[in-house]
Amino acid sequence: MNTGFHFAYKKAAQALNFFAIQNGGEIEKLHALKLVFFADRYHVRKYGRPITNDQYWAMPLGPVPSAVKDLFELDSASSLERHYAEQYFKLGTRAHCICSCVAVDFRVLSESDKEALEFTWHTFGRRSGIVEKTHEYPEWKRHEAALKGGNSRVPMDYLDFLDDPPAQVNPCHALTPEERQNRQEQLKEMADAVALWR
Repeated sequence: MNTGFHFAYKKAAQALNFFAIQNGGEIEKLHALKLVFFADRYHVRKYGRPITNDQYWAMPLGPVPSAVKDLFELDSASSLERHYAEQYFKLGTRAHCICSCVAVDFRVLSESDKEALEFTWHTFGRRSGIVEKTHEYPEWKRHEAALKGGNSRVPMDYLDFLDDPPAQVNPCHALTPEERQNRQEQLKEMADAVALWR
């Protein structure tokens, strides 16, 4: 099930801004994109929907939210998205970085969105080896052979975010079997609703 959801660019921009501020005002692209992945994983598992509604791709350096990546780069985003994002962050002084310009507009984010961002920062924000950490999760791991076989990227599925990593790895919210089934149903209902409007 590919997302097909409408990219929540305002939430994505605020998430990037949040992580930049938490990181001292500036954050590097790879670090930020992996943090967005962990925040989406947490939110899917606990609340049955992603924050960003982005399309994820498994790539050699881990999961990549494609539209968030474009938004981070600013010149790759649509003019509407870029105009919004540039109110909150700009390209940084170092290559592949952004700097926060103003405080996060928390009005754009739900309480559960904020919870997921805070969980992610406190759990993964200052950890080294964040790329390697994403490789431990099943939604990326299932595509590892294809990536080693020459594919540059493979589409990921939000349903796979509900699979558990190895026991020693933080699952980004533990699920009971009943919760897992409920989240699967929520994601499928969202995808069905999107399909009806196509």
